[in-house]
Amino acid sequence: MRTKTLKKNKINVVTLGCSKNVYDSEVLMGQLRANNKEVVHEEEGNIVVINTCGFIANAKEESVNTILEYVQKKEEGAVDKIFVTGCLSERYKPDLEEEIPDVDQYFGTTELPGLLKALGADYKHELIGERLTTTPKNYAYLKIAEGCDRPCSFCAIPLMRGTHKSTPIEELVIEAEKLAADGVKELVLIAQDLTYYGLDLYKERKLADLLRALVKVDGIEWIRLHYAFPTGFPMEVLKVMKEEPKVCNYIDIPLQHISDPILKSMRRGTTKAKTTKLLEEFREAVPEMTIRTTLIVGYPGETQEDFETLREWVKEMRFERMGCFTYSHEENTHAFNLEDDVPEEIKMERANEIMEIQSQISWELNQQKIGQEFKVVVDRKEGNYFVGRTEFDSPDVDNEVLIDASKYYLKTGDFTTVKINEAEDFDLYGEVI
Repeated sequence: MRTKTLKKNKINVVTLGCSKNVYDSEVLMGQLRANNKEVVHEEEGNIVVINTCGFIANAKEESVNTILEYVQKKEEGAVDKIFVTGCLSERYKPDLEEEIPDVDQYFGTTELPGLLKALGADYKHELIGERLTTTPKNYAYLKIAEGCDRPCSFCAIPLMRGTHKSTPIEELVIEAEKLAADGVKELVLIAQDLTYYGLDLYKERKLADLLRALVKVDGIEWIRLHYAFPTGFPMEVLKVMKEEPKVCNYIDIPLQHISDPILKSMRRGTTKAKTTKLLEEFREAVPEMTIRTTLIVGYPGETQEDFETLREWVKEMRFERMGCFTYSHEENTHAFNLEDDVPEEIKMERANEIMEIQSQISWELNQQKIGQEFKVVVDRKEGNYFVGRTEFDSPDVDNEVLIDASKYYLKTGDFTTVKINEAEDFDLYGEVI
């Protein structure tokens, strides 16, 4: 009697968008592994889960194209089933079900148990901190809160992620301990808004307390802060940064704009004067701090005068790190009621102008590093170089330190002291001391 061989399913998780999505994919993969499912990240698999981004137009386009690419593979027989989750699916589920019906099922950002069930797995509540990390082994993202309570006019995140929900300090410590046990040495703290952390659970901002708890975790050497909102920033965090060597002298604080009329229309709850004062306080409290920010140009009603205010302020502030984006007109946001009146080519010109100024600032600041020695973590080997970072640089978005691999042997995750002997706009070249 012939027996039918059952093909073993392999689940391929594809991640698009930001670090919060990376984290969510890792949690999903940890749950699947705990259910004895074979799971891979962005490799071949007959079942595909696409974790989408729905933040701005480019991200939505990439997500839709990726879905269509896997639908094509399904038609060709290379893939058996496709499941779509994440922000795009949360925001546009009915439209997607109508437009791309070949996807087996769509899930929103809060429907992990349902997605697991569709994949033949059970959601395990006891798996606090159990994740299958997809980043290089030396660093991992630690998502300390979900959602956002801010009313920013241009932002669709509350539509996709809901209101702010902090994760309790004790759970985050458990998660950090598990990551450290797996060899993780750097935690990158992420949330839609780090500044708000704790207000919902403890009735006061608790980011400083969380940092004090995390620095006690053995094996963790660096803790980095991403996505802090400027309004209501808990200043005691600066004290912890100054006192605790594990907390990197680094903060990512997206400011978006600086012209008062634009800030008001964006509903940012701050002014140029208040923002400038806050940054001065940062630099006074922690002079060695690197500040990363992001800006939006081409917001509805942005005049040439508004842009010039922003441009001159960028020159004046000399941010160590910066990204600049063109405004994306997103339905169901408050700003969608405004006319998207800045032509696309003007938006691009303004973004390019800001980034040219920033390139020059970055080059000048990097020249000052020549001859200095820095503690550097090695992220990977690429071509003839080991590629690492200082505490002033976050993975994927900031400067990198390149070390000649023909002269030195280093391992991923190693910390080493490097003397900088050459510097470009965004790269440093150095030798091991």
